[in-house]
This record gives sequence, structure tokens and C-alpha cells, in this order.
Amino acid sequence: MRKLLTVALAAAALVAVAGEEYPELPRKITGETPEQKAERMAWWQQARFGMFIHFGLYAVPARHEWVKSREYINNAKYDSKYLPRFNPDLFDAKEWAAMAKAAGMKYAVLTTKHHEGFCMWDTKTTDYKITKTEFGRDLVREYVDAFRAAGLKVGFYFSIIDWHHPDYLIDQNHPLRPRNRDVWSDEKFAELNKGRKWERYREYMWAQIRELLTGYGKIDIIWFDYTTKNREHPAWGKSYKHWDAVNLVKLTRQLQPAAIIDNRLDLMDTDDGWDFVTPEQFKATKWPTVRGQRVPWETCQTFSGSWGYNRDEMTWKSVPQLIELLSETVSKGGNLIMNVGPTARGEFDERAMDRLAGFARWMHWNSRSIYGCTVAPEDLVAPNGTAITYNPETNRAYIHLYDYPMGRLPIEWVDRIEYAQFLHDGSEIFINQPPKAHTQTGDTHQIGYLQLPMTKPAVEVPVVEVWLKAK
Repeated sequence: MRKLLTVALAAAALVAVAGEEYPELPRKITGETPEQKAERMAWWQQARFGMFIHFGLYAVPARHEWVKSREYINNAKYDSKYLPRFNPDLFDAKEWAAMAKAAGMKYAVLTTKHHEGFCMWDTKTTDYKITKTEFGRDLVREYVDAFRAAGLKVGFYFSIIDWHHPDYLIDQNHPLRPRNRDVWSDEKFAELNKGRKWERYREYMWAQIRELLTGYGKIDIIWFDYTTKNREHPAWGKSYKHWDAVNLVKLTRQLQPAAIIDNRLDLMDTDDGWDFVTPEQFKATKWPTVRGQRVPWETCQTFSGSWGYNRDEMTWKSVPQLIELLSETVSKGGNLIMNVGPTARGEFDERAMDRLAGFARWMHWNSRSIYGCTVAPEDLVAPNGTAITYNPETNRAYIHLYDYPMGRLPIEWVDRIEYAQFLHDGSEIFINQPPKAHTQTGDTHQIGYLQLPMTKPAVEVPVVEVWLKAK
């Protein structure tokens, strides 16, 4: 029965060819209830912190994972130059897993295939794969085995974009697009795509997804990337119709029913064609909402400006900046997935290892302020220069001190505090109730405060753990 369903779904995928009739999006794709979804996603929303790994041929040129598109490089030039030189001989999946776990990450997502089209597993669909290089091994298999053994959840990133496949339609981001935007038109893109058969590409793409979802055991996260929608000029981009995204979600749910799916298949108008939203490379100012309701979310971020290894990229975030990014994300109810782009030899470079070590130091002491935490109750207003995470199970708040105060931390809600301590060493912090008036200024609006040491503790971002009184 399962095999017949898979075949039926694959056949359905070939019906919705670009340019043909396609039914309007249904509001519901699966029969999952909100309670079932919450149960499926519970581990992810407790975890809060994961590792993204962008790895592929683009590590060889080492100047951004979009180098093929940015520099308008065709297949012949790209492959002849970089394919023979891709040999990550220093790759050790166990080392990657150990660093992720030490940094406090609870899950990982690996790029099985990025936009360049190169496959990091031993696919049967093409020879454009890692097992045909000098390296000769299935890197995805080794990643899955090592990360699972380390107790980490495993996820697959899969690019639905493919600049290598001869039937993938040239669009606004394709390396073969016209360099001069002045000549862009629907007619021009139609001319460029003459002879390309989208049905063949989609069949190829679906076959690869089935391999990944059936060949590696239970997969915890499926990260599809991404739909290049262009509402003004549909011929310059792609929509859910191109991927037959509704049936693709059904197939994913059939083959990996517990997997969590991101929101980049252009199915945001449905209730269950996605599980979480994915703000990229910026800090959310508040908990994201869809149709007025708060939704699960994960911000995907890089240590520098690139996802793939970029040797000369120098805008690397400092460890305190990264800790602030993690804790502030959790304070708004979200997850952080932090990216590492391995070198062409398969190692994390020294800058990435330094930042991971910084996370490891901080999380060793302060992970309690991250795991299982979320946005604080509205009446717990964060003092200036801080962010508050909150654990609803323990009824504890965690004040992250980005700007360390001079001895006193004013707290509007001090009367709600039962006990306070530094989280890194468990040392008590005195709670001072507000005085009736200030003798020098005559200010009658006084608030209480936590009495902190004048000297900042030797922690990148100190955290005050607060026991709240029961209401």
C-alpha cells in the first residue's frame, strides 16, 4: 500500500506542469490537528539551538555559496575547474558532531544539495555527486550516523533550485540569466528556456527527495529552500505550482511523519503546508505572526556574511554578539540555527571553531536560560540593556545582561522576585525593595533593584536567574 501511494503521489506531481491549470491552494493539506502538531514539534521548541552546515563544491572557490550565480559561471567552466579539486580529505563527522554538542546545539541541518546542484550523497539520479569525486564517500551517511550517535537530532536541507540540471528553467537568479537587466522580459526568458522540459526536472527533484527520505532512517527536520516567487513577472521566478508543493508535503508526511518542515515551498496560505517560519540574517523585533497568530519560528544566521566557506569574508560576529543573538531570539519565543561553512578540506576553519568554543563556554554555565525557555510574561519588563527569557515549567526568569550596570539593576517588578542569583556560579544577588523617596532628587517614583557587584563577572554575557513568587 505504501509503495502504491508513493507512486500515485509521484504521478500527481507530473500533472501540475508550469503553465498548466493548477487547483487553488487548499487551506488544509493533511489531517493533523493542532494538538498533534504541538506534540510533534515539542522537542524542537525545547531545544532552541541548532547548527546549520552549508557544504558543497562552492567551498573550493571559497567566495560565497552563490558564486556560480554571482559570477555567471556556466556548468562547463564550474565543473571542470572545481569538481576535480573537491576532496574534503580532513572531514570527520564525529568531530563536527562533537563541536556542535559542546556548543550546546541540540540538532543539525546539513545541505544535502545546494543551488549549484551538486549532491552530497550517493544518489542514483545523477553522477553529479560526491561519490564520483576523489573523496568517494557518502558524506550524508557519515553525518547522519555521527550526529545521531552524539544524541543530536538530524535534519536535511534540500535545494529545490538546481542550476546544474539541463531542464531547470532559467530565472532571475540562474547563472545563465542575461547580465543586462534591461533586456529582461517574459519573452527573453521564454527564449532562454526553449527546449527545457520542466516535467523532467521535477521528476528528478522528487526522486532525489524520495531517496533522502527513505535511505537514512528517521529524519527530524526537512529544510526545503526556496521558492523564487515573482508576482509581477511570474516567468522570472517560480511558485508552489512548479514544485507541486502540496503533493510534495503529502509525500514528506507519508515518508517521514515526524519530520518538521520549514516554510519555503510557497505554502504560507495553507495552515499545515509548513511548520515554522524562517527569518534569515536579521533579528526579529517581536514574535512573528501569521494571520494574527504567533507561530513557531527559527532565525537562520551566519557567523559572517556567507553560508558557504568564504576565505576573505571579514564581517565575523563576536562571541558576545552571538550570545546576544541566541538569548534575544529565545526571549521572543524562537530558535536559532547557527551556520558553519566547512573548508574545501572538510574542516571548520579556526574562526568558526573560536565562535563555537565561545558558545560552549557560555552554554556550559547558562544553558538553563535557553533550553525550554520562551518569551516572558508581559508584566516582566526587561530593564534597559537586557533581555529576559522565561521557563514556564519552573517559573524562573533569566535576565541577560548585555550592558553591565554599575552595581544596581533597576527592576520594575522587584516585588515579584523571591530569590535571585548569578547563573554561572550560583551566587546570591541581594534584592532591594524601593525606598519611599530619594533624598537628593525628591523623586517619588522609585523602583527596586538587584544589587550586583561593581565588577562584571568573567562571562561574556552574565545571566541573573530569578525565582518568581507564585501568583
